[in-house]
Amino acid sequence: MTTSIAEPVRDDRAAVEKAISLLIAFGDQASTGVGVSELARRAQLSKSTAFRVLGMLERNGVVERAGTRYRLGARLHQLGQAVYAPEHERVRDLLLPFLTDLYESTHHTVHLAALHHTDVVYLAKLYGHRTAAAPSQIGGRLPAHCTAVGKALLAHTTAEALARPLCGLTPHSITDPSRLADELAAIRRTGIAYDNQESRIGLSCVAAPVFDHRGRAIAAMSVAAPLGRIDTHRLEIGLRRICAAASRTIGRSQLPRTA
Repeated sequence: MTTSIAEPVRDDRAAVEKAISLLIAFGDQASTGVGVSELARRAQLSKSTAFRVLGMLERNGVVERAGTRYRLGARLHQLGQAVYAPEHERVRDLLLPFLTDLYESTHHTVHLAALHHTDVVYLAKLYGHRTAAAPSQIGGRLPAHCTAVGKALLAHTTAEALARPLCGLTPHSITDPSRLADELAAIRRTGIAYDNQESRIGLSCVAAPVFDHRGRAIAAMSVAAPLGRIDTHRLEIGLRRICAAASRTIGRSQLPRTA
């Protein structure tokens, strides 16, 4: 009777793909840290391969050690910031007091967001007493046409979003370009945008844009709550007032135009 020694399975994935798999494997523990064995399991790598790739990432500042664990490093955060328009950080700093005013007037979850191509990127979020199960997260992106803040901004920008296929996040998302064009035209007339379960089932949002001194819609603020918990139309007056005050502040600041 002969016996054979099983050969190790060869992993032919390129080094960059292995590195990306490890970075994704951090999940929501990116700041607290994950052990090499667990990262290897999640990324479907051998422990020795994971250790070697993590060493390369550590040398380049993409990950860092936290005791016996690894966490995402400062270099990755810097690279992430470079993706977005440089004015976003200043917009957030200028408008955060107004977002706080919006929260104080509603006690519901409120958002501050800006447009990034055809996506909306969330610059700030304050949670209400009754937290809405919203898919938004600070620094995260969603398809602009599926959100109230995104539609408030798209209504005052180019038709780039209408030139691309429109994906849907829920069965209520608008995926017909003609229907979206009609809704954006209505938003331009009224100054108010709605999300009626378009980004998540059971979620309702109302949003308004903030303009700079050139009349560009450079940000938007929204109020979000579980469906039926807020009267979105009743919130319009306060939302308009706060966004108008925010626009005056942005106008005085004269933010530089970005490419």
